[in-house]
Amino acid sequence: MEKRASLNQVKLLFFLSVVILNVSLSAQEVSFQQKIRLPLWAELDAYPGLNQAQSADAGIFDHAIGEMKKVAPFIIDGMVDGWEFDYTPSDKARGVAEYFEIRPIKNGDGGRRGIVYEDPWFDESRVHCWVSYERSDAEVNSYGHWSQIKNPRILGLGGGRVEKGFAGIEEAARNAVKDAVRTYFRKILRNKPKQITGRVLVNKVPAILIKSGEYQLQLDFFLETGIIKEYKAF
Repeated sequence: MEKRASLNQVKLLFFLSVVILNVSLSAQEVSFQQKIRLPLWAELDAYPGLNQAQSADAGIFDHAIGEMKKVAPFIIDGMVDGWEFDYTPSDKARGVAEYFEIRPIKNGDGGRRGIVYEDPWFDESRVHCWVSYERSDAEVNSYGHWSQIKNPRILGLGGGRVEKGFAGIEEAARNAVKDAVRTYFRKILRNKPKQITGRVLVNKVPAILIKSGEYQLQLDFFLETGIIKEYKAF
């Protein structure tokens, strides 16, 4: 097996690979309400079962860069526009299976432009960088609306299998939202509902780690309740 490139070579290749990389830092600190800035990492090597791991033509950074370009917009979407959710609690007595889905709330053309990847650094198995996004005036106003006291804050923890790659991150996020929503409504509703809908906005930088073969994702949300449907009769 060939030796990995030296640290200097690694840095050079990474800078050349990420065409949208911007290493210039603003001299003025900006509040979270105006600018999002969070650390992000990706495994240097793809999980053995993924397609990327089977490609002999893949460059040393292809997998890590590809994962970051999927994860960053997904997380930023959750922090800027938020996610809608649709939740049906399980009910064995009625033969109802649990159902939970989240969907991104799309604005404009549905894309997430303006994400900047800054200050990459490396360890033995991961590529790290800072990800930043400057909110538009409309998005700053939207965040102000979400942060009003009427929207409660909820916290959730979810897991997703590492072998799924980015789909595992999505799974962990979905499970984190479900954990937060389920915990919150169990406290305020006396009877199990038929369906709950609503929206959440990620309020803080998410914590992502790998434990026991799973991505573990901890998320802090603002919650906006939509519809709560109750069973009419048993």
